[in-house]
Amino acid sequence: MKKLFLLVLITCFTSALFAQKTENLQIAWPAEYKWKIGSNQKTAAANMIELIPGNETLSNWSIIATMMSYKKMKVPVISKVPEMLFATAKKNAPLAKLTVFEQGVKAGHQWIIYKVESPTFKNSPKPESQLYFALQGDRTLYVNFVALKSSTFPTVQVFKWTNVFKASQLVNR
Repeated sequence: MKKLFLLVLITCFTSALFAQKTENLQIAWPAEYKWKIGSNQKTAAANMIELIPGNETLSNWSIIATMMSYKKMKVPVISKVPEMLFATAKKNAPLAKLTVFEQGVKAGHQWIIYKVESPTFKNSPKPESQLYFALQGDRTLYVNFVALKSSTFPTVQVFKWTNVFKASQLVNR
C-alpha cells in the first residue's frame, strides 16, 4: 500500500509559473504491477515518466505506463489532442487505428480517452497498442497512457484503465 501512495505522489507534472502554486495530476496506478520508474526525463517544456512492472526492464516490458506533461501548453479543444498525437504515430505505424471513447469536463478541465492500436511499425514487426488519457490543466496539458504489446487493446483492459484515469485528480499546491 505504501508503494501505491508513493506512486500516486510521483506526479512530476508541474508547471510552476508561480513559485507558490504547482499544478499536478495524481493517478493511483494499480499496485498489482509493483511499478518502478523506468525513466524520468525533464526539459524546460515537458516532463515524462515511464513506469514498468517491478520485475521488468525498459527493453523487455509487458505493460508500460507513461505520464507526460507539456508545460505552458493549453489546447482550446481537447478533441484535437488525439488527432495531433495520432498524426505522429502514423508516421511510424502506417496501419495504426485511432478510436476515441469518451470526453468530458471534470472540475472545469477538459479530458478525453482514446486508444491507438498498431499492428506493426516501420522499424519493428511487433505490435503495440495504447490507451490514452489527456487532460487540460490550468497551465499544463497532461497526456498519460498505458501500452500493451498487442495489436489491439482488449475491451476488459479499456474498462480497467478508463476507471483508473477517470479517478485521477488535478491538484494545486
